[in-house]
Amino acid sequence: MPKKLNPRKKQLKRCGWPGDDPLMVAYHDREWGVPCHDDVRHFEFLVLEAAQAGLSWRTVLHKREGYRRAFAGFDPRKVARFDARKIELLLQDPGIIRNRLKVAAAVHNARRFLEVQGEFGSFDRYIWGFVGGRPKLNRWRSEGRVPATSAESDALSADLKRRGFQFVGSTVIYAHLQAAGLVNDHLFGCFRHAEVQAGGATGSR
Repeated sequence: MPKKLNPRKKQLKRCGWPGDDPLMVAYHDREWGVPCHDDVRHFEFLVLEAAQAGLSWRTVLHKREGYRRAFAGFDPRKVARFDARKIELLLQDPGIIRNRLKVAAAVHNARRFLEVQGEFGSFDRYIWGFVGGRPKLNRWRSEGRVPATSAESDALSADLKRRGFQFVGSTVIYAHLQAAGLVNDHLFGCFRHAEVQAGGATGSR
């Protein structure tokens, strides 16, 4: 269960997408947009964002703990060893989204993830290369201005596909860039915009 938010922050202006869902608000206030340099977290976001395809982020976020349990704490080395029998067991787990293509893609992508680590030393080093090693700061003043893709997500998506990754379209990948802080897409009036830019605290696992 998420910790109670600081009452002061209930009065702060934030992006509109979390609504009044406590889990969404906590995710927005503590994690979203904070620069990530943890390969396990990167793999987690790849799994969850692929699972989101065609669904809402709220649906996926409320199953996050189920995914963490089912996918070995998002350890890509462990997930890469999942076999067909394990995939069948996962498809019976109500704690995750039981879509065969998405579950199989998570296992498949774990293997490709390890290949990237082997080539670059870490997935983190690989992915940050697409933004020049520094977060891209945007200053959107309304959610209608926030794009679904970018030149960076197009390039990263194309390269991931070339490497054999699945469910990595540009929209999915742009969501990854936002979540992992490679781009700061908090609205300019949101209290987290400045905090994240100044090195706001990362969310806890």
